[in-house]
Amino acid sequence: MDPMSADLSYRPGDDGFLEGKMLIAMPAIGDSRFERTVIYMCVHNPDGAMGIVVNKPAENITFPDLLDRLSIHAPDIHAPNHIACPVLAGGPVEMGRGFVLHTQDYFSEDSTLPVDENVGLTASVDILRAMATGCGPSRALLALGYAGWAPGQLDAEIQANGWLHCEPDPDLLFGLNLDAKYHEALAKLGVNISLLSGEAGHA
Repeated sequence: MDPMSADLSYRPGDDGFLEGKMLIAMPAIGDSRFERTVIYMCVHNPDGAMGIVVNKPAENITFPDLLDRLSIHAPDIHAPNHIACPVLAGGPVEMGRGFVLHTQDYFSEDSTLPVDENVGLTASVDILRAMATGCGPSRALLALGYAGWAPGQLDAEIQANGWLHCEPDPDLLFGLNLDAKYHEALAKLGVNISLLSGEAGHA
């Protein structure tokens, strides 16, 4: 599915859909690609689901590196009005494609998918140009690739105890301490990681 052409009539939380929520991988997920991942859900409807992994760094690339590869000039990437933007491994689908998850103080009519009232997803290079000049969103992360599910697939994985879910918060979503996010997400549910096993049920 193309996440940028998703049916926007489905809003977060409607009919049990998980748009705007955080997925937390359980040991029962049984897929090393998603081990201990936290995923922000951008699309979840009868046609499938799409999310961005928010706690796994991309290897061997930084935001300034990426701007340089795209020939985007950043006057001073270390200036105070430039945000810290991690580059993440967003998932195993289309790993060569970039997605910016960001606060909604940046919005493009042509290319931003509004996930909820606070968060948008933009996949055009225009947002990178805006960020390079200090005119982008106040908080953002850039992900290479995304996680995608066929119709009904995510629901089946949840039923099989593969995922828990929780409400997002700005630090869980955009925080720079990637290693802490998995534990922080579980803590929001009152779950102790040391008590989890492959047979763990839902909290």
